[in-house]
Amino acid sequence: MPGYTTAEIHNLALLGHAGAGKTLLAEALLHAAGAIPAMGSIERGTTVCDFEPEEQAHGHSLSPAVASCDWKGRHVNLVDTPGYPDFLPRAYAVLPAVETAVVVVDAERGIELGTRRAMEKAAELALPRVLVVNRIDQAGPEALAALVEALREAFGREVLPINLPARDGGVVDCFFSPGGEAAFHSVEAAHTEIVDQVVEMDEDLMALYLEQGEVRPEQLHEPFEAALREGHLIPLLFTSAATGAGIRELLDAIVELFPNPLEGNPRPFRRGAAPFHASHDPDDHVLAHVFRVTTDPFVGRLGIFRIHQGTVRPDSQLYVDDGRKPFRVGHLLRIQGKTQTEVDAGIPGDLCALAKIEELHYNAVLHDAPEDGGVCMVPVALPEPMQGLAVEPAKKGDDEKLTRALAALAAEDPSFRYERSPSTHETIIRGIGELHLRVILERMRSRHHLEVETRPPRIAYRETVRAAAEGHHRHKKQTGGAGQFGEVFLRIEPLERGAGFEFVNQVVGGAIPSQFIPAVEKGVRQAMEEGALAGYPIQDVRVIVHDGKHHPVDSKEVAFVTAGKKAFLDAFAKARPVLLEPLVEVEVTAPEAHVGDITGNLSGRRGRIQGTESLPGGLVVVRAEAPLAEMADYASWLKSATGGHGSYTMSFSRYEPAPPEVQKAVVAERRAAETA
Repeated sequence: MPGYTTAEIHNLALLGHAGAGKTLLAEALLHAAGAIPAMGSIERGTTVCDFEPEEQAHGHSLSPAVASCDWKGRHVNLVDTPGYPDFLPRAYAVLPAVETAVVVVDAERGIELGTRRAMEKAAELALPRVLVVNRIDQAGPEALAALVEALREAFGREVLPINLPARDGGVVDCFFSPGGEAAFHSVEAAHTEIVDQVVEMDEDLMALYLEQGEVRPEQLHEPFEAALREGHLIPLLFTSAATGAGIRELLDAIVELFPNPLEGNPRPFRRGAAPFHASHDPDDHVLAHVFRVTTDPFVGRLGIFRIHQGTVRPDSQLYVDDGRKPFRVGHLLRIQGKTQTEVDAGIPGDLCALAKIEELHYNAVLHDAPEDGGVCMVPVALPEPMQGLAVEPAKKGDDEKLTRALAALAAEDPSFRYERSPSTHETIIRGIGELHLRVILERMRSRHHLEVETRPPRIAYRETVRAAAEGHHRHKKQTGGAGQFGEVFLRIEPLERGAGFEFVNQVVGGAIPSQFIPAVEKGVRQAMEEGALAGYPIQDVRVIVHDGKHHPVDSKEVAFVTAGKKAFLDAFAKARPVLLEPLVEVEVTAPEAHVGDITGNLSGRRGRIQGTESLPGGLVVVRAEAPLAEMADYASWLKSATGGHGSYTMSFSRYEPAPPEVQKAVVAERRAAETA
């Protein structure tokens, strides 16, 4: 068993904007606690948490990394997360594994997009939030004082410092034993503010405080935890990972003030429609969830998981989700960046890993009781990947290799998708942004030794008709032996948008024998799949077969398939065919100053503005509909236009007839491709 209990574990995620110093802060914490002999360097690629080749090449975290240390008899698990907007879903995906969200703010740059998003996501998940202002050696007292006020303005008056920068470059305590002189603000006033805020959680303690004028620090522990859980308090601490200022004080706060697994707000599981919380009992049956999957070149798939109840040991028999066949735990691992150490047990609240279990995937539930096969972790809502690329192997014969690589990459990245489009016959990968997809392609090359060619994906247009029309075809083929004969008369009619396809048999008198009617429908469906205007599937039509002829000897299924297909094409050409383009609903969130640019740009993309809504913090939501074909480069445009402070979501709305000029261009492109 580990040398600590569940009550002695503290799990926290380091969140915040890219470049705020999260990775070096993790290094400083690990070094101060004695977990590593010296701090690594981002420039030299020697940090514990940025160990992947792509991270070292880009100089930024691209994936969450787990590390741990021990401090004053407590075990601290740190999850360092990426801050680039393209990789925020990867950061959010780890939050169900921790009790505390530590949002790191750069002292010079102040509140950035990643700061706001991290605070909003943690609040959405009811996670206790802590703000850490890092790099205080790079900002003067006036700038730090202004930043504190800006943080309180942005995130509420419940943001209160529990320490303050000192004039000598260190920090002074405002909570446990206030004393010393801060570079700005009164230490005594800061102490009074935070105690006033905490005692509001306990009426008896508040009465005692009002009577005595002070309470002992140990009396504040439980109300402090309650204030954190309920968002009544957002502690603010100051550090410098470079000089070490405030690092030991942050470790003290983690083990003395931050919630352990028994004190935090647990993420719910669900059995059917009923939510429930894990027991945290080490003797209960095992319940754990996988929050991170990586592909290691030496051990294969590696799944990092949080144990919520029960004890996992080597030789344990575990199930994945509703799988009926258990697997045996061979090696139970603790993760320190890229280093893996075997442990003899994992208890509730701990973060462990398993290797070489191919069934593991993000958000998988691990358990040791078959009756828990229907249990799932309530998922974190993550942004949908919008940026798309069509990919194909650069080398012929690598299609299977591409499929394996994409499956491995999707297993470890909850914000990456891939699909095979049946209408455009392309393999399409989707990510959060351009950088996200570029990193995916880099990993495809470095890990899977696969080169691919890319291009923008084709738009999944559709075809339909705007009028009713008659069609006819006689198929007659005479060879040396038995011939082929089938004749079909049919009518096509337009249906409401989204209605799909209807096939109606109105043949009477056996003009087409009943055994050949399915062959006629098969021919019609073939024509609809292949398209007749620009090669895109046909939808929203009713086909009525009402007459035909057959031959007692030469009529065969193949003859009526051909006759049905060509009769349909004959009718389609007369029924005022039209190209349908997909429309998407777009919701853009950005600072108010950019609203004019956003609405103007969407209008220029043939978009229709549906409305706007003001949000707290000077943000505005713009809702619009626009053709998907016009949105290919929207992510890049929005990032450039708003300086990275804008975000958007996009979802399919419906199909509508394309304007004549668009239809003409698409049809011409198709015909040019056919003759090339």
